[in-house]
Amino acid sequence: MDQQTSQHGTTASAHRAGRLVSLVALMGLAGCGDRMTTDILPGGIPARTDLHQASGLPVESVRTVARREFGWRVIYRPAHAPPNAESRAAVALCGLERRAPLRIQQQPRLDPSADPGARIFDIYCA
Repeated sequence: MDQQTSQHGTTASAHRAGRLVSLVALMGLAGCGDRMTTDILPGGIPARTDLHQASGLPVESVRTVARREFGWRVIYRPAHAPPNAESRAAVALCGLERRAPLRIQQQPRLDPSADPGARIFDIYCA
């Protein structure tokens, strides 16, 4: 094999390797970004649902809204919430599942200094 043929083979290999790296990079970048998800939370709620907004509570009062095995757990600041905030949130969140609220249960704060003034309650849907 002469030097020119060997050089051509090396150049072709480098060119293929460059294309492969470009393809892998493009696929990696395509995997990133703001895509809609088709994941479903328990109760049939699309995972892309904004649960803070769906709770019906003012944005400044809601700390956490989470779907749990038993129903919903909400952490909020009552000082920034309207009257009957817990029952309103229960109706709104159970409504996402097309169910009625069954009961609301207050949960004790294990570390009240972690988020002063916040309250935790669990919502059980029928």
